[in-house]
Amino acid sequence: MKTCRWDFISENRAGFGVQRICRVLQVSRSGYYQWLAGAKARTVRQAAEDELVAEIREVHTAHKGTYGVRRVHAELRGFGHIVNRKRVERLMRINRIEGRYLRRRKRTTIPDRLAPPAPDLVQRDFSACQLDEKWCGDITYVQVGGTWLYLACVIDICSRRVLGYSMGHPHARRTGHRRPDDGRRGPWWPRGRGDFPRGQGLAIHVNLVRAGL
Repeated sequence: MKTCRWDFISENRAGFGVQRICRVLQVSRSGYYQWLAGAKARTVRQAAEDELVAEIREVHTAHKGTYGVRRVHAELRGFGHIVNRKRVERLMRINRIEGRYLRRRKRTTIPDRLAPPAPDLVQRDFSACQLDEKWCGDITYVQVGGTWLYLACVIDICSRRVLGYSMGHPHARRTGHRRPDDGRRGPWWPRGRGDFPRGQGLAIHVNLVRAGL
């Protein structure tokens, strides 16, 4: 509030005099002259901060807006600037200069370390000479709107064709356990392929699907 009064005195001192204005505003002349003496220092400090903000923007832009306070401060120190980190943080906050931060990825799959390892039925040989010789499958998840849907699919290794799929809301074992011939052909088994093959020559390389057969 007093700063506004000091500015008013400086703007009108030529016409009314400092003493009269100070008396009307009920402020001391010594306080005004003390403020006036520090005005030059404030101007110099503001000019220095404006120059520092320009250099902060230059560093921020040079790194495609990814640098935050810590890296910008380190870059300025590397250029030989003696500047406090809190000062850099304050100027970046005032001027809305923000870095980009990677979101911590939510861990959705937690393996059971006590469970025995699944047998490798194909011995890492992901090749096949004929249809329905080897299948492989897996479960993944996709974001739809504000929720996650889990997708289980089966692929024929020979043709690389998606034979069937199943999608569920919770990451439950029933999503992968649903049998292709359990009366719900739509989600899993496409029409026109006949009955679900159960020949002994078919190797299915995914635990959840094999457990559901």
